[in-house]
Amino acid sequence: MFSERQLFLRHVAQTSESPLMLEIERAEGLYLFDKNGKRYMDLIAGISVSILGHRHPEVQKAIQNQLEKYWHTLVYGEFILSPQVQLATLLSKHLPTTLNAVYFTNSGTEAIEGAMKLAKRVTGRKHFIAAYDAYHGSTQGAMSLNSSAYFTKAYKPLLPNIDWIRYNNFDDLKKITKKTAAVVIEIVQAEAGIITPKENYLKAIRERCNETDTLLILDEVQSGMGRTGKLWAFCKHQIVPDILVLAKGLGGGMPIGAFIADKSLMDTFTINPVLGHITTFGGHPVSCAAALATLQTILSSDLIEQVHHKEKLFLDNLKNPRIKEVRSAGLWLAVELENFEVVQKVIQNCLENGLLTDWFLFNDKSLRIAPPLTINDAEILQACAIICQALSINAD
Repeated sequence: MFSERQLFLRHVAQTSESPLMLEIERAEGLYLFDKNGKRYMDLIAGISVSILGHRHPEVQKAIQNQLEKYWHTLVYGEFILSPQVQLATLLSKHLPTTLNAVYFTNSGTEAIEGAMKLAKRVTGRKHFIAAYDAYHGSTQGAMSLNSSAYFTKAYKPLLPNIDWIRYNNFDDLKKITKKTAAVVIEIVQAEAGIITPKENYLKAIRERCNETDTLLILDEVQSGMGRTGKLWAFCKHQIVPDILVLAKGLGGGMPIGAFIADKSLMDTFTINPVLGHITTFGGHPVSCAAALATLQTILSSDLIEQVHHKEKLFLDNLKNPRIKEVRSAGLWLAVELENFEVVQKVIQNCLENGLLTDWFLFNDKSLRIAPPLTINDAEILQACAIICQALSINAD
């Protein structure tokens, strides 16, 4: 008789040669529990997904209520489904007036695909600009925006007509021209290890896009839903995108993504050809119900107001000679160490002591911290103590 561990390795498609192999039995709040009952502090929230923690009561209640009504009915966009309508309306209410039409997808990478198609449809152009060391997803269009040959060379040819700019480099903005359909950019570079924009950098991109009639696509897949101390990170920079991309924390643990634009832009999908962008499971009623409850809970609480206090608590208590730098954008931190080997040792030691952390795709010498917004002060202090202890143990 094979164990679940053996069956996992035999029959579940793997993405690396060394998966973490935790056998999760249940989850609640900040914590994951394995089959032996060991508790782990989830300091990465499923990579910025469980924004309210695992199985938040309000989100779970919304899911259960929707399960009693209906699940999938028909491909997205044909029926009037209350969870979709209410969520799109609430999102629009809390966004600038030009971001008023929401297209729901299953994930962030699908939302990027839709946003790229919309940009091509609206502008009639083929060229895209992205930033070096940005990650926008792993489907072929989204992957085409990835500058890393390591991750892309095995899948080429990908989309042509992609160029890259150095994040925070003002001189590179001249690459945005009248041939550019859209610039796709993160407010905070996530997988580069929490790289925040220089003063007026995003404004300069917005201005250059205006000069060249280029659309600006902002990827807030990880930075949205309050993680940086604002509901949407772009609000800190006095700019408005033409297309906004959301996912991860949007669903509070359920799969959902979205790209949002003005209705005049989005309506181009309805003609020449009709059904210009379609999805079977995008906007699934159960996921939309979960996302609606997640957004309502964030808006009706003071969780966003607490972000900077909690960020400071992390910064004040992540003190160790092994730490080279701590970069942060709200409840989203990168703890830079000497090298990848040290990072791996610290991750393993933290796991042994009941804390789950990770590294970044394009910055493997930094620890990732992206806990639920619901983490409390005592949990932050405990998490910092575990990390600092791991650093001391691995001092040799």
